Amino acid sequence: MKSKSIESAAERTFVLILDQGEEAFKTITEFANQQGISGASVSAVGAFGEAKVGWFDLAAKKCKPIPVGEQCEVLSLIGDVAEGDDGKPSLHLHAVLGLQDGSVRGGHLISGSVRPTLEVTIRETVAHLRRKKRPDLGIALISI
Repeated sequence: MKSKSIESAAERTFVLILDQGEEAFKTITEFANQQGISGASVSAVGAFGEAKVGWFDLAAKKCKPIPVGEQCEVLSLIGDVAEGDDGKPSLHLHAVLGLQDGSVRGGHLISGSVRPTLEVTIRETVAHLRRKKRPDLGIALISI
């Protein structure tokens, strides 16, 4: 992975270029940890050799995995970074993945093996964001 910080007085913007074979969710999380990012928006485009997205089942209070076992284009990957209950950066990413036949799969990004590249932009917010677990929903949401 390569990265570059584009700094301003109030916030930082990072551009990450993930290499083939890197696991996207893990790599972005590790980068956010290394940089101490506690509030940011995330966007990306590129491709995966295989991926897993999830559909959140509110009644069951968990994500049902949707495996994508083929090369797919990352048509859209958006989300945010906030501090989790453990004090570390917590990612919430949604992906729309395009398949060879033009169909799409989408949901919460659980994992994605980069192939051949993923171009990620992280725009840090001025404000610190905090994600808190909501037992009534079974998920952690940003608490303002």
